[in-house]
Amino acid sequence: MAIISESRDFNGFAQKVQRLDLSALVAEAVSTLDFSLLVEERKHANGTRGLRQTIDERFEQLGGWKMVKVGGVDWTKSSQKGGTVGVEVQVSGRSDMLAVDVLHLKDKLHSGFIDAGIIIVPDDTLSRFLTDRTPNYATAIKHLEAGAAELPIRVLAFRHDGAGTALGKMRTNLGRVVYGAVEPAQKVAEPKPAQKEEPD
Repeated sequence: MAIISESRDFNGFAQKVQRLDLSALVAEAVSTLDFSLLVEERKHANGTRGLRQTIDERFEQLGGWKMVKVGGVDWTKSSQKGGTVGVEVQVSGRSDMLAVDVLHLKDKLHSGFIDAGIIIVPDDTLSRFLTDRTPNYATAIKHLEAGAAELPIRVLAFRHDGAGTALGKMRTNLGRVVYGAVEPAQKVAEPKPAQKEEPD
């Protein structure tokens, strides 16, 4: 299993999750990293497309998680009481895309569409072995401290299990091939927020 190596909560994330009974949804989000991850431990040696697709497939297999490919929070799911968790997965884009992810979470938290947010990124060690400019934990923390520290967001960073063969990179006009990628989850329209029910 990929190792959760770093975690940091902002503005009472854990307390809000407990109050709104969202712990099961947070645990589901963490469980999407429950797969073997071996990489070639050499700078920029590993592609990230298959890694992102694997995480997306895990969300899809859990059931109930809604995916938005463009212009919103990547994955959202509501509890039976109406509380909603939103998850941004940033493992295959440029590190500056984290600023966009933070804006997505900020917008949905302010509008009440979600109640708590999670950002999943490679940790600083793993990111060195992935494609150049891959997002990492330090960059996520920097963006949150700069623009969203007042919001209930958790940053989760993960590390590989150990050394192995290189993860394949995207096919290009030079003929490089993607190895081990899975089919991406189906795109769906962004869901409407569920009506919230505060616990007694």
